[in-house]
Amino acid sequence: MSPVGAAFSFSCLRPGVWLLKPGIQKKSSLGFHTAARCAAKDYYEVLVLGGGSGGITMSARMKRKVGAGNVAVVEPSKTHYYQPLWTLVGAGAKQLSASARPTESVMPEGVEWIKSRVTALDPDKNCVRLENDVKISYKYLIIALGISLHYEKIKGLPEGFHHPKIGSNYSVHTVEKTWKALQDFKEGNAIFTFPNTPVKCAGAPQKIMYLSEAYWRKTGKRPKANIMFNTSLGVIFGVKKYADALLKIIEERNIAVNYKCNLIEVRADKQEAVFENLDKPGETEVHQYEMLHVTPPMGPPDVLINSPVSDEIGWVDVNKETLQHKKYPNIFGIGDCTNLPTSRTAAAVGKAAQSGVLDKTISLVMKNQSPTKKYDGYTSCPLVTSYNKVILAEFDYNAQPLETFPIDQSKQRTSMYHMKADMMPFLYWNALLKGYWGGPAPIRKLMHLGLK
Repeated sequence: MSPVGAAFSFSCLRPGVWLLKPGIQKKSSLGFHTAARCAAKDYYEVLVLGGGSGGITMSARMKRKVGAGNVAVVEPSKTHYYQPLWTLVGAGAKQLSASARPTESVMPEGVEWIKSRVTALDPDKNCVRLENDVKISYKYLIIALGISLHYEKIKGLPEGFHHPKIGSNYSVHTVEKTWKALQDFKEGNAIFTFPNTPVKCAGAPQKIMYLSEAYWRKTGKRPKANIMFNTSLGVIFGVKKYADALLKIIEERNIAVNYKCNLIEVRADKQEAVFENLDKPGETEVHQYEMLHVTPPMGPPDVLINSPVSDEIGWVDVNKETLQHKKYPNIFGIGDCTNLPTSRTAAAVGKAAQSGVLDKTISLVMKNQSPTKKYDGYTSCPLVTSYNKVILAEFDYNAQPLETFPIDQSKQRTSMYHMKADMMPFLYWNALLKGYWGGPAPIRKLMHLGLK
């Protein structure tokens, strides 16, 4: 059976493994006080901050534990996006509309959707404040606020996106501009950047570069393109096995890589990009571009900066194995807003693994028991290298491969491309967001047992 077939058969033919046993625990002896129930819609047993993949997934799981009426999600956006698809949207392989659904359609039935923004967290009083000074109290809080994009930290942006030749796959407002710039390319420098900050889906800046190179080969423009990857990092990828495979592709395709090179300014009217040399403070270099793909600086959401629930930088301070808050035992975090020492990833499979662990953690906390399920840092990064090939990078906290299939996943494979482009969106909408998928660990166990 092919890798895709194995994953599909396990995920779709054995739905029973996903089902959770309902149970509500009324009392607690964990040492935190529980706010008294307020007026209707002022208090929820489980309050989820954020309606992205982590928030929707956990709200679906919590609904089965405490009942839909006892769960609420705070999320201002009317549209929910499957962002991993934007890599293919920016390369013209998928339509933007395929990544979008109304938030209402993905919200678990019966769960309260609070269409507002969080403005402050008060964990000592078990409440949060929303816009218009609305206060919501909770017994358990799940923080899934994601990561913030900061184009404005690059001089000349975001206003520079009004000019042609520049795009970014990280924003719904600029991803289609990437495809336009790719199509309009004539000759000259094509520059792809990686910022000097944490980044969600750290492989994405390279993915669009490989896809662009493939597109120009197909259209006969490749000889006129000088492709440059300007990265603030000192390595091409953090896991050696996959880094070696990527460096081989880069050499074969004659792509120039400039390390410790950070984008600080875009002069879009002149088609110039200014980079600082991180090894030589104060030294800058200006590059003319015919196409520029910008990966923006990123950071914690503003509401988490200087918050009691966050570390000194602004990430939610959780135990890396249980995803439970280090100080407040009734608070939990999932996804990009946490300080988990792993690569932030928009890949559905990574969030699935976290949600499975967090589900077990909360179940035990609700029973006044200590969490036992441990998250190993599993991260998935499907590295798209062309319009029909993917290297499926999977690894743990120690940057060691943690692969699902009994094959060399550092090799480019068509089967893995179809998993990325077709199977994963299906699992995202129909399994992950409904709280029925906890990642590929069961598949891995079957493979290790020789059931292929």
